[in-house]
Amino acid sequence: MTWRPDEPYNTLPLLPPTVDIETVAVLKRAIDARAAVAALDQAALRMPNPAVLLNAIPILEAQASSEIENIVTTTDELFRYAQDESDLAAPETKETLRYRTALFAGLDSIQSRPLSATTAIQVCSTVQGREMDVRNLPGTIIANPVTRTAIYTPPQGGGVIREKLANWADFIHGSAEIDPLVRMAVAHYQFEAIHPFADGNGRTGRILNILMMVDAGLLASPILYLSRFIIAHKDDYYRLLLNVTRDGAWEPWVLFMLSAVEATATATLAKIDAIQALQATVRDQVRATSAGANSDLLDVLFEQPYARIANVIQRCGVSRPTATKWLNELVDAGVLRDVKAGRDRLFINHGFLEILTRDDQG
Repeated sequence: MTWRPDEPYNTLPLLPPTVDIETVAVLKRAIDARAAVAALDQAALRMPNPAVLLNAIPILEAQASSEIENIVTTTDELFRYAQDESDLAAPETKETLRYRTALFAGLDSIQSRPLSATTAIQVCSTVQGREMDVRNLPGTIIANPVTRTAIYTPPQGGGVIREKLANWADFIHGSAEIDPLVRMAVAHYQFEAIHPFADGNGRTGRILNILMMVDAGLLASPILYLSRFIIAHKDDYYRLLLNVTRDGAWEPWVLFMLSAVEATATATLAKIDAIQALQATVRDQVRATSAGANSDLLDVLFEQPYARIANVIQRCGVSRPTATKWLNELVDAGVLRDVKAGRDRLFINHGFLEILTRDDQG
C-alpha cells in the first residue's frame, strides 16, 4: 500500500530497514560522533562533583524539549523551583519539570529491566502527569498548523501499535551489529512514526534517546541533550523525518541525528571546561571571605545556580547567621546576586547560570 498523509500508516515497515543504513558517509559521521560522546563522558567522569552537571543538564533538556512542543518557560523559573516545586510555580514550569522527573524515572527503570514499550508508557505517563497507554481511538492526525491539512497520519488500533512497539524494542536490543548511535537514530524515527500516545510523543521520544545512549554504555549519566540542536534545526528535523516516511531517505536522517549528537557533545564539553575554570575562580573568591577554604560551600554554589540559606546550613553544618554571612559576603564580592522569593532569599551564581544557558553550538 502506498503511503498517504491522510490515511493511517498501518503498513509502517518494521525494523530493521531493508536498505543499508550504515553507508560509508554514515559510518564516517558515526566515528566522529562516538569520539565526541566518549570525550564528553570521560570529562564528566573526571569532574570532582558530578552533581554539577546532573542537576543542571536535565533541566536544560527539559526546557528545550518542552519548547519544541510550545510549552515555554524560562531558565530562571526552572532553576528557581527545581528544588522546591511549590504552588507558586507556573503550570508550564511544573509541566517542564515533570520531564526531568520522567527522565530520571526512566533511568531507574532501565537499571532493572530492558528498555521496552513499558518504559515508554511509564515515561509518557510521568511527562503527562497522568496514566497513559497506547492509542485505541481513531482520529489522530499530524496536520499543518496553518492549512490544517494532514501531513502524516500514524498507525491506528491498539493491537497494531503494540505490535510495532514490540518490534521497535526488539530492534533496540537485537541489532548489536549496528552502531548504537545509528540504532538510536533509526529507533527515534520509528517511535515518532508509530506515535503511540494521544499526547507527549515528542518529549517521550527525546527522553528515550538519552536512555538508549546510557543503556548502550555510551554515557554513564544523562548529560547529553539534543533538544536545543533540534530547536535550532527544527525545520530540517521534521522535513527529514517526513522524507524517511515518504521516500525511504534514511541516510540524510541518520546523518542529521549523528550531527546533532556530535555538536551537542562538543558544546557540552565546552561547558564543562568553562564551569571548571569558573569553579577555580570562585574557589579563590570564597577563600577571601570568612568561609575560607570551604569545599562544601563551593559545591552548594555549583550544584544549583540558585542557592538558599537552608542549603548552606544543611550542607556545611553551620548556623543560619554564619550561612547568611557567607552568602552576603559573596553578594558583596559580586560572585552572587540575591533576589527575594516569598519569605526566602535566593542567591544566584550568575556566572554559572550564564555558562549553562549560553549557546555553545555556534
